[in-house]
Amino acid sequence: MPDEKLPLALSVGDPSGVGPEIAIAAWQARDSAGLPPFYLLADPALIDARARRLGASVAMVETTPAKAPEVFVHALPIVPLAARSIDSPGQPDPANAAGIIEAIDRAVADCLGGRAAAVVTCPIAKKPLYDAGFRFPGHTEYLAHLASLHTGADAMPVMLLAGPELRTVPVTIHIALSEVPKALTSDLIVATARITATDLEHRFGIARPRLAIAGLNPHAGEGGAMGAEDEHIIRPAIERLRAEGIDAFGPLPADTMFHARARAGYDVAICMYHDQALIPAKALAFDEAVNVTLGLPFIRTSPDHGTAFDIAGKGLARPDSLIAALKLARRLADSETKAAAA
Repeated sequence: MPDEKLPLALSVGDPSGVGPEIAIAAWQARDSAGLPPFYLLADPALIDARARRLGASVAMVETTPAKAPEVFVHALPIVPLAARSIDSPGQPDPANAAGIIEAIDRAVADCLGGRAAAVVTCPIAKKPLYDAGFRFPGHTEYLAHLASLHTGADAMPVMLLAGPELRTVPVTIHIALSEVPKALTSDLIVATARITATDLEHRFGIARPRLAIAGLNPHAGEGGAMGAEDEHIIRPAIERLRAEGIDAFGPLPADTMFHARARAGYDVAICMYHDQALIPAKALAFDEAVNVTLGLPFIRTSPDHGTAFDIAGKGLARPDSLIAALKLARRLADSETKAAAA
């Protein structure tokens, strides 16, 4: 159970991306943004080099998770990694893979070990990790693997994009659009929606979440005239969810479910594929949206953007989404603590 006095664990992400600089910028904005205490898992030499490259005046202190909250007031708390990192903005290097993975490993271990309230992750890129032998499809799958290692129980991670005006969940994620109809099943929709409803209740504090289920095809299939998936896969899933007492409804035409009046009628949109969920979420709140991983035994949030290698080291990266991720992580941790105590 998270403790309101515990800091957040922030992993540095890919050192060649914008992770180091948005972490620095977030700490610099700690007072104006009302940020909760966090510590950065990183190579201190990397953070110092990036700060000097950007001309950022920032005090840094190597510390432990336990001492991070008191350090946070006057300096950026850095919990040092064993692995060293190469400071090469915009030029991803497989040599940095060890540090990227170590930061994630230790953030999760700290959270599950009662040293951190939640895990917040700066962005990583897959190719440098693959080139170094990383065998997981991505960040989220690796977090689920770590959860299973620590707890002995399998975890099904669910991606939630959370913004001020909209929450969306993609049922299928990083697969080609042509593969979506083959991957989509009633069981997958039901499992995704169950996890979403549970976490919205226990972590977001929504007593009975309303789940709007998007159709796959235009006009939600027009009764089967534009594809059979909406009637044969999605609708049966909704019926099963409603039989379980989950307030799910649809399938809804995706082209009419994201305007303001429609959004007022639900707490989350369950979408059938990646872009159906992420386009409206990012269009409405590109700088404020947060990537939240549901279904894990710990809280994990992340900025909704990637490594942005093209602007890394140039002082152009904005910390808004990371700031939102840190604040949401704290709110979810506090909500979970209150729910557990009730």
